[in-house]
Amino acid sequence: MTISALTTIGFDADDTLWQNEQFFRMTEKRFAAMLAEHGDHDQIAARLLEAERRNLALYGFGIKGFTLSMIETAVEVTGGEVPGSIIGEILAAGREMLSHPIEPLPHARETIEKLAGSYHLVLITKGDLFDQERKLAQSGMGDLFDAVEIVSDKSTATYARIFSRYGRGPQNSMMVGNSLKSDVIPAIEAGSWGIHVPHELTWAIEQAEAPVAAPRFRQIADLGELPSLVEAIAKAE
Repeated sequence: MTISALTTIGFDADDTLWQNEQFFRMTEKRFAAMLAEHGDHDQIAARLLEAERRNLALYGFGIKGFTLSMIETAVEVTGGEVPGSIIGEILAAGREMLSHPIEPLPHARETIEKLAGSYHLVLITKGDLFDQERKLAQSGMGDLFDAVEIVSDKSTATYARIFSRYGRGPQNSMMVGNSLKSDVIPAIEAGSWGIHVPHELTWAIEQAEAPVAAPRFRQIADLGELPSLVEAIAKAE
């Protein structure tokens, strides 16, 4: 174990280690095409986003909740007259998402391998339990993590609890992810480092302003830059 103040590094999964949002966008386009006679793509997508916002507290994050929100939206925009064939297409689209092969992002595995053994590595992800377990298994990176936490949401309390369990607490920890709202800001609020790795696609619900004034905020272009950043932070502390 590296002798430094930094002991634990948390990693987000979706759109940090592997592609995720692009499959939601592809399915959204397919969904809008199913309902084209009831509105254009932007109109259908806006109604779907409204449904997703309403349903997060009930269904949580993930493909299953997204599929239910598509069905709800289809019922709404058709005035309750959505054909059974469309419901069948929506369910088929959801099943396809749940079986889509994993596409690791650049530098993901090599970066995890470089840091493994020197720090406690914890995968911290939210969403459907079965789907996240499937993706982690298919990624081939599961054995490189010391722990995996699949949570219903990511909050300041979430990071305080997890980083206290694995390591010396939030002050000695770092969270790495593509979502400013879920991965970076609450981790910084808990006392950790928050490292933003932007992804070209970000779900509207996950968007937030970067906390550029926070001393423990950093942004890198991709995961390939993380090992040198970690080394610099460890030496500084």
